[in-house]
Amino acid sequence: MKEEISRVLTLVEEGKIDKEKANDLINILQGKDQLEPVQLKKEIAYGSKMLKIRVTSEKGDNVNVNLPINLIKAVLKVGTSIAEKIPEAEKYVKDINVDLLIAAIENELDGQIVDVTSANGDKVFVVIE
Repeated sequence: MKEEISRVLTLVEEGKIDKEKANDLINILQGKDQLEPVQLKKEIAYGSKMLKIRVTSEKGDNVNVNLPINLIKAVLKVGTSIAEKIPEAEKYVKDINVDLLIAAIENELDGQIVDVTSANGDKVFVVIE
């Protein structure tokens, strides 16, 4: 067990984990605290979900996009601040509430989040599954 605790401390020194995570791991190694397997499975399962965008037009033009939730979260955090500094892109991101989108992801929003049908019959669906 001393070897495992030493490895955890090495991970902290290398900056790979923070002190709080190290404390949790050491407590587990010492049998003081146990991870809840249900919570761990839930986090892994949601992180592997996809944001699926489906566009179907009356003319037969179809678009299918699948993006991993973890990628969406990372892009939202980094990409919006970059886009705000580009004059041509600023108008497209100024009205997007990125914090709301990130909160939805962190609260594990699931299912259909957008369902639009235009007057000419074009359809747009956005689903997390």
